[in-house]
Amino acid sequence: MHINPYGEYAVKLGIDLLNSPPASAAELGNRCVDAGLVPDWTATEADLVDTMAFLRDWAGVVDADTDHERAEALNALLAQASAYPRLTDHAGDGWHMHYRDPNIELGGVIRALVSVGTALHLTGRGMSRLGRCAATDCDLAFADTSRTGRQRYCGTVCSNRDAVRRHRARAMP
Repeated sequence: MHINPYGEYAVKLGIDLLNSPPASAAELGNRCVDAGLVPDWTATEADLVDTMAFLRDWAGVVDADTDHERAEALNALLAQASAYPRLTDHAGDGWHMHYRDPNIELGGVIRALVSVGTALHLTGRGMSRLGRCAATDCDLAFADTSRTGRQRYCGTVCSNRDAVRRHRARAMP
């Protein structure tokens, strides 16, 4: 099976922003650059507001109970970000696909990028490859990029802590 890296890095950006929302437009812009976006925009307060609204909607994709519900929620987001795919070499670093109109604000870029990236991630790896941490004291989201597709925790800290908790519970008389 071919895994599209466009999906992985975009869905990871969505997870990062959802789990730790940016406090300012400048932080939003910096985190997008850190995630690999080429800055052909300046992040504004309107971008921050738009991104936070998108993330509230995108959380419905993460939290969907069934594949069908997840697809419906994601299709609604894709419809808001729809544009025909296009080839671009806007940064002069090679031709690649964009799934958004040119010259849109950062909030729109994030909406299109994360929505399309999530669709590529889920259709390429499996519809269940997005969720919330199984640790009882954690509600962070994760995108399962593991080889086996059995990720249940947001990371090793929660996985290890939960394993210790289960072990101690079994050891109690």
